Amino acid sequence: MTTRHPAERTVPVERLRLGDHACMGPGTPGEATGESPWKVFTAYTRTSLARGEKVLLVMDPDDLSDDEVVALLDRGSGQVVAARAGGQLSLKRNTEIYAPDGRFREQRTIDTYASEVDRACHEGWTGLRVTADMSWAPRMNLGHDRLLDYEASVAPLFADPLFTAICWYDRRHFDDDLTARVGKVHPLRVMERLDSLEATETPEGERIAGSAELSTRTEFVEALREAVERRDDAGPSHLVLDLRDLCFMEAHCAWQLISLAASLPAGSEVTVRCGELLGLVLEQLGAGEVPQLLVSVEADGDPSGAGAGAGAVGDTG
Repeated sequence: MTTRHPAERTVPVERLRLGDHACMGPGTPGEATGESPWKVFTAYTRTSLARGEKVLLVMDPDDLSDDEVVALLDRGSGQVVAARAGGQLSLKRNTEIYAPDGRFREQRTIDTYASEVDRACHEGWTGLRVTADMSWAPRMNLGHDRLLDYEASVAPLFADPLFTAICWYDRRHFDDDLTARVGKVHPLRVMERLDSLEATETPEGERIAGSAELSTRTEFVEALREAVERRDDAGPSHLVLDLRDLCFMEAHCAWQLISLAASLPAGSEVTVRCGELLGLVLEQLGAGEVPQLLVSVEADGDPSGAGAGAGAVGDTG
């Protein structure tokens, strides 16, 4: 599944790093995925646990029970069960975090999350990752402006990169106006499907995020061709393909990228910005033999926070 969005940074959940403040749910008004968010939350939780981070899931009181959530995330592996028993995984309800006495107080909530970060570090974890179901707000009839002001006010929590959060806005409980505004106060938006692509037109070319695999192969190639065609004036093409937020790229898609660049007129230049693994894959497939293709590799952990691309064997680390 491929979605084209306006110029905003949308990332697969595997690309979230400590210090990121993201929302999930807001997107194109009226858009609905029809897919449970728990697939994304499972990937988020298991990746975070593997990195030695503490995970706090803040759920709605009407959601699954704690035991049901653990079983869903664990899938018989025993790892999530062990994480809960060892204190690496914590489960709470959004009412006890945001309105423990029935009232919402912004500073108290910020202080609560700051205390959770301190507790995680004191316990020896490398950071804290949170998923928060925001449906407490309509439950309390909280005004849109006040909710958005709160979201903007939590920025200091992310200044020290020990804290990562996904604010989950279930579109069954929020109208299109609010979800559109929510997307503007969060630096990042998380893709709601693990097997999808999202393409964003940029002034230089195209930014493609997500997973370039069998199910999205056709869409990936179409996104590449559209980027080239927008700059095709019957002469050499010059564009940038930002692939730093691809978390998976199969070899066939890599071949298609190389072949498309090779088919361009002499003097054309396609600059691919990517991480080390994808850069290595492209090199092994012969990218260096295509004059029209320039691979610009950016190391993992790039200080710009852009994230590194992945290769044909995938990468969730």
